[in-house]
Amino acid sequence: MNRIFGRSKGKDAPPNLSDCIGNVDARAESIDKKTARLDAELLKYKDQMKKMRDGPSKNMVKQKALRVLKQKRMYEGQRDQLAQQSFNMEQANYTIQSLKDTKTTVEAMKIGAKEMKRAYKDVKLDQIEDLQDQLEDMMEDAGEVQESLSRSYGTPEIDEDDLEAELDALGDELLLDDDNTYLDEASASPAIPEGMPSDSKTNKDGVLVDEFGLPQIPAT
Repeated sequence: MNRIFGRSKGKDAPPNLSDCIGNVDARAESIDKKTARLDAELLKYKDQMKKMRDGPSKNMVKQKALRVLKQKRMYEGQRDQLAQQSFNMEQANYTIQSLKDTKTTVEAMKIGAKEMKRAYKDVKLDQIEDLQDQLEDMMEDAGEVQESLSRSYGTPEIDEDDLEAELDALGDELLLDDDNTYLDEASASPAIPEGMPSDSKTNKDGVLVDEFGLPQIPAT
């Protein structure tokens, strides 16, 4: 049946700006290559004309150069048109892409708003306040427990008058410790005799004798 009636052609895909821009840029590059070849040909003709004398031959080369130059200008005009077309399509493509991005952003924001509303429904303000009150009560209870644990046991009551009396007595003891009278007593002790001790003494007759009881010979 397909051979008789033919196969239906599928619908062509809609034109894509990115593909169109690529095609136009490719054509512009092709024109640039042709222009480069024409430039090389013009240089060749120009060098030939410099070496030739005026005459029919030089005029013939000149006509060729003029034709090449005319083609070059035509290609340059086409190149400018393609560049403008590519620029316009790029601007349109940028605008379309910006709109798509904006649409995506708006949709994401809508989804986020729905999720926030759904999440907020699960949050109860009264429950939060009750929780805060419970935490505050627990902190107070913890403080009372710490205070109870740090309390001292079996400490006798002390009279403040007794403490003041002990403080005054303690001051007198400190004054006694700072007394320097013992230094004066030490300074009043007998002085140490100066010189070498002498072993000389007298006998019953009043004669000086040495340590062995022998009379001392007076020094001359």
